[in-house]
Amino acid sequence: MSDRKLLVTDPASDQTLELPVVAGSEGDPTIDIAKLYPSLGYFTFDPGYGSTASCQSDITFIDGQQGILRYRGYPIEQLAENASFLEVAYLLLYGELPTSTQYAEFERDITYHTMVHEKINNFINGFHYDAHPMAILSGVVGSMAAFYHDKLDVKDPEQRELAAKRLIAKMPTIAAAAYRHHMGWPVAYPRNSLDYSERFLDMMFSVPAEQYTVNPVAAKALNLLFILHADHEQNASTSTVRLVGSTGANPYACVSAGLAALWGPAHGGANEAVLNMLNEIGDISKAGEFMARAKDKNDPFRLMGFGHRVYKNFDPRATIIRQACYEVLEELGQSDPLLDLAMELEKIALEDEYFVERKLYPNVDFYSGIIYKALGIPTSMFTAMFAIGRTVGWVSHWLEQSASAHRIGRPRQVYTGATAREYTSIDDRKPSA
Repeated sequence: MSDRKLLVTDPASDQTLELPVVAGSEGDPTIDIAKLYPSLGYFTFDPGYGSTASCQSDITFIDGQQGILRYRGYPIEQLAENASFLEVAYLLLYGELPTSTQYAEFERDITYHTMVHEKINNFINGFHYDAHPMAILSGVVGSMAAFYHDKLDVKDPEQRELAAKRLIAKMPTIAAAAYRHHMGWPVAYPRNSLDYSERFLDMMFSVPAEQYTVNPVAAKALNLLFILHADHEQNASTSTVRLVGSTGANPYACVSAGLAALWGPAHGGANEAVLNMLNEIGDISKAGEFMARAKDKNDPFRLMGFGHRVYKNFDPRATIIRQACYEVLEELGQSDPLLDLAMELEKIALEDEYFVERKLYPNVDFYSGIIYKALGIPTSMFTAMFAIGRTVGWVSHWLEQSASAHRIGRPRQVYTGATAREYTSIDDRKPSA
């Protein structure tokens, strides 16, 4: 809390109220409106919560105007270049980068929990073969409370930490099993001799008929993508996890709700929407035509993977992943008409005055979708890939909230329905106009 106050005067009652200004370590000042309704009888109206701070958090800082993203104070650029995903996971969970001893213990704990209860695999087999992987993830993660119900006391710090580690460890296992269920392949159990990204690729693509060797280029790219997707402040899915968590719900229910929120095409489903858009355009010869359509407000076509609600200048994650995208395409020697089309759309957006003026640059979803396709990951799995990385952020926020005093989330509304009216019997009712 700072010493600054904001004076609010209500002309109707001529009452004046001092509202404290909350100042964080960085970022814009925030007005504490807790006394606004008790004192003056007003709520605030903020659809989409674009101007509302719902909590205090030490985890992630974003400056959308300057294109800054930091995890626990560390610039995303430094972490992406130097860290492993589990190193970043430790940082988000505990607030500091691990020592070599701490990292070894943490990696061992995550590795120890990679397997899932065998009946979870039976549960996955109960889904229809063409069920969307996110439907499977959301359902299976929610069911984990039934399989690991012995450690669900959210008031116990040790049990909270164990649940967080289980979720980080098992999410790749469940995601890979969902893919293999769709393919009709047998479950591939985790190979604990591999690191986090390598182990996931092995569970995805290995088959009993022949030896599978993890491509180091693919593993490196996944490590980067998981880092870039690990957390992004109070986005829709993280806010959902915190809102559900505010009720005291178990962590698996909270993360299941986060998965459902992430599935939306305006959130984690955006990278899947990028590939769907590329398929709609179909051919590089039509790139100019569709980019022109994107400028027409009366045209139903929408350009996916460009611009960002928070970043008003550039998305720092896109800057990092753009270079990685080119490296992956070059090193894997991928030749694909849709990838060529994506690069042409990028070229137009970076040079066309309309897109440059509006800062509609390719974002992280644009490039991540291209990388996933180059790695042979099917479009339906793109959001599940996002979920693997974001699980770390979800459980970090859940742990932070659970460890502090908090109230149950309860937004208010502006009611626009009918005013008070009297009940009439069914025989006396007239049809509405």
